[in-house]
Amino acid sequence: MKVLLVSGDFRHGGGMDRANYELAWHLAEEAGANVYLVAYHVSEPLASHPRVAWRDVPKPLNSYALGARLLASYGRAEARWIEKQGGRIIVNGGNCAWPGINWVHAVQQSWKRRVAHAPAHVRLRQRISRDSAVRAEREALGRAQMIIANSERTRADLVREYQIPPERIRTIYLGIDPQVFRPASPTEILAIRAGLGWPANTLTAVFAGALGYDRNKGFDLLFEAWKRLCADPKWDVDLVAAGGGAEVAYWQSKAEKAGLSDRVRMMGFRNDVADILRAADLLVQPSFYEGYGLSAHEAICCGVPALVTRSAGITERYPSSLSDLLLDSPPSVENLVDRLRYWRAAEKDRRTKVNSFSTQLRQRTWSDMAREFVEATMPLLTKSPVETQR
Repeated sequence: MKVLLVSGDFRHGGGMDRANYELAWHLAEEAGANVYLVAYHVSEPLASHPRVAWRDVPKPLNSYALGARLLASYGRAEARWIEKQGGRIIVNGGNCAWPGINWVHAVQQSWKRRVAHAPAHVRLRQRISRDSAVRAEREALGRAQMIIANSERTRADLVREYQIPPERIRTIYLGIDPQVFRPASPTEILAIRAGLGWPANTLTAVFAGALGYDRNKGFDLLFEAWKRLCADPKWDVDLVAAGGGAEVAYWQSKAEKAGLSDRVRMMGFRNDVADILRAADLLVQPSFYEGYGLSAHEAICCGVPALVTRSAGITERYPSSLSDLLLDSPPSVENLVDRLRYWRAAEKDRRTKVNSFSTQLRQRTWSDMAREFVEATMPLLTKSPVETQR
């Protein structure tokens, strides 16, 4: 069996990057397929797997927007060759229009960029980029023979935005590495905090996400909420932001001007997200659009409560006992302040309630996700291209 996967990156970190990595690994290692990748980057050990071949795509100026056409072009060229060999093709959203399996991690049409504050040239670039992404998405989804969604939220968006018949879409939730994302012992937590330079006994909330010009992740709301909370001398929780982007320095400056440098700390891009989550007391993710929300998933697997916008895909899996961790959609400063105070008032109880959900999520591994994906798509993966087009 030959299978081609087209995706920007196949990496250990990040939502769709990790999901694509794990599917490719499963196909090569467990299903015994010859796997062909078209991507900008492929992490080890996948890149060196004996049954994996990688077509390296250039990324001009390290820009995904500028590289999009090249990724699509290289993907189509490789797909034509793979199809002639009797192989099958898996693409992601609008990254490569091809009649095969389309794995959708985010619906561009549903993702409204929050860039009103940004410089004019950034707003123009974002508008052009989004319009192009939506056009590509529409074409690719129209050609797909089967669509896999990462959540029921994503599935509903596809039905609503593109009038795709629900029976053409299968929802498959993401998995986790339970050896990495797991609760830490008190001794481990103290050691991690010491290594990060955090106070040993101060409650610490974490924001994990991009801090670019698109404020989709809602850090601007969270920052304002923290200012209000810190005006109360009784508020004893620090905020740490882990994420890179064009606005990291801006938010650092804002914290300094507000006199909050010691209460709101910017860490920039990090590779040690698992350690950061294990050492945290709370994850706050007030996103405006989130097809799934892997950061919240990872936090809960670490035994850490995750305060998340209720429209995020991950919240479909929340038990009713954790409904107090759901933010309004769209999120607001007032609602954030209210939910954060509510969490703080019963912090130990919230952590206890998360434990059983944490155990449940850790039981579904990346291998389980990949196996379900292969089983769901097997009819298309094993039929010849001629058969699937009849």
